[in-house]
Amino acid sequence: MSKILGISGTQRINGNSELLLKHSLIPFEEKGFETKHIKLSEVTVNPCKGCEACSNNGGVCVIDDDMKNIYEAFRWCDGIIISSPVYSRNICSQLLAVLDRHYALKDERPLEGKLGGAIAVGRGAGQAITINAIYNWMLSSGVICVPGELNGVTATASEPNDVLKQKQTLNQARILGENILNLINKLG
Repeated sequence: MSKILGISGTQRINGNSELLLKHSLIPFEEKGFETKHIKLSEVTVNPCKGCEACSNNGGVCVIDDDMKNIYEAFRWCDGIIISSPVYSRNICSQLLAVLDRHYALKDERPLEGKLGGAIAVGRGAGQAITINAIYNWMLSSGVICVPGELNGVTATASEPNDVLKQKQTLNQARILGENILNLINKLG
């Protein structure tokens, strides 16, 4: 049975980017896949210190926080979908901490060859930059980036639950999940 990891970067409980992530996981749940949804609003991940201690002690980060559980989730999953709200035309700082801290696993490369997708929600501009930042990190981690209908899923939303009124956007999130699911089935 395949396992899918969803990471939601928003600090807002049921924020728009998290709602789209949940929607992208539905196809996996319908097919009986195991899913794990990590909400960065519920965990503590401190920024990387750049100390390089992980390079000298077998990829073990010296920061003692919830990132250790996310490292395990990277090892556990067969695919990953990451969502982020857009702040200052880029990914949110909580998600950036996770992506930076993945550096400790640079030699292990637990995500290499796995499939991934991205979701970004903002008020105006920056969604494409955010999608590109997530996909760039995925590529540097060895993840095979999977598009939705066109690329990652982007949406414009400013109020709570705005995306729930956007049928096309909800469909885009589902298509992203279905595309990853279909490729896992073909490759598996």
